[in-house]
Amino acid sequence: MPSPELVAFLEGLPEPHILFDAHYRIVAANAAYRRQFGPKASVVGRTCYAVSHQFNVPCDQAGESCPLARARLSGQRERVMHLHHTPQGEAYVNIELVPLRDAKGRQAWFIEKMEPLRVARGEPAAQGLIGRSRAFRDMLELVARVGPSEASVLLLGESGTGKELVARAVHEASPRASRPLVVVDCASLPETLFESEVFGHEKGAFTGAHAAKAGLVEAAAGGTLFLDEVGDIPLAVQVKLLRLLESGTYRRVGSTELRRTDLRLVSATHRDLQALIEQGRFRQDLFYRLSTFPIALPPLRDRSEDVPLLVVSLLSRLGGERHLSLAPAALRRLTRHAYPGNVRELRNVLERAMLLCDGELITAACVDRALALGAAPGSAIASTEGARPSQPRAPLHDAEQQALRAALAAHHGSRRELASRLGISPRTLYRKLRELDTEC
Repeated sequence: MPSPELVAFLEGLPEPHILFDAHYRIVAANAAYRRQFGPKASVVGRTCYAVSHQFNVPCDQAGESCPLARARLSGQRERVMHLHHTPQGEAYVNIELVPLRDAKGRQAWFIEKMEPLRVARGEPAAQGLIGRSRAFRDMLELVARVGPSEASVLLLGESGTGKELVARAVHEASPRASRPLVVVDCASLPETLFESEVFGHEKGAFTGAHAAKAGLVEAAAGGTLFLDEVGDIPLAVQVKLLRLLESGTYRRVGSTELRRTDLRLVSATHRDLQALIEQGRFRQDLFYRLSTFPIALPPLRDRSEDVPLLVVSLLSRLGGERHLSLAPAALRRLTRHAYPGNVRELRNVLERAMLLCDGELITAACVDRALALGAAPGSAIASTEGARPSQPRAPLHDAEQQALRAALAAHHGSRRELASRLGISPRTLYRKLRELDTEC
């Protein structure tokens, strides 16, 4: 048995801890663990893999990464992220395991600290990141590792992969979680106003500046500034953003006063920034400052096993008072679809299917009709939306130009409504309109 001093030490720790032997048997669980994961009687004497995963073999024999097996090889502390069974349902948990040696130098005991990752779920949920596929979990482990640090994070992924949700997850996993997360949609800000919106301006700095205005940099002080679509930042502003990252200082438009701020920067893009650098449209030094810790977000086609979870979650949000469900054939049809528009496209397809379905069971026929509606006239547009971020974006080709012009001619609502109809984001629509030289 472990020494009473070791058990007493664990009991006083504020985070959930368990102690187990070389045979995976739990011999102690501290008060924080019992409050969060269950009473002592339900875990002591059982194996850690049976308690946490309901496995009958160790994690590494069941397709998981086992921190104990890794510690045996490395002889040191190991960290992994697991999907655990808890009294509240399945939850992602950061595991930190430390091996303890006996008098003969053998690894005799293992202390495991558990920190639930509250920004993601492995089952349907009303909000947040949802998934349990390997691609999703690999991405989430990177979020969990970088979140507590001050490193700048660059999120790389196609449109609709949930970059803003991941940025929020990074923020909420950081010590800055109680401070603001300020989102800047770089693609929607006109170049003439970009600097003013981000850094603020003084009274009289330009025509219409009737009063001084604080910028979004000041609004994010103490928290996180999220620059979405960072590849659209004007070249002239990139220099000032680089100064902010390197020195923590900036100037409002029309001011000579050097101001200082403390913030963490997370940025995102679906563009190939290296290609933009080669074209002289993005600064290489800024790229290296932004991409201290890059995270690639998997497209939905690479995590198709997550589609059923996302479908249940989206239907609960979209259905209102209707208790909607999918026929098995309808779910199979949705799972096989390639989703060039990713989760945003899945949401659009489900919303169309709901409108096409009169009952509470969405059939495969309704799903097929919903997919067909999304394919015309925006099929050519949607196909470019699914291009991988590592490839430079091609200009609009003739067929896509014709499809977009036809959609514009037939649509009499807002640009946002048109984007939703085409299954693309508003900023993607505005970019395509600019390529058409159409006045937005």
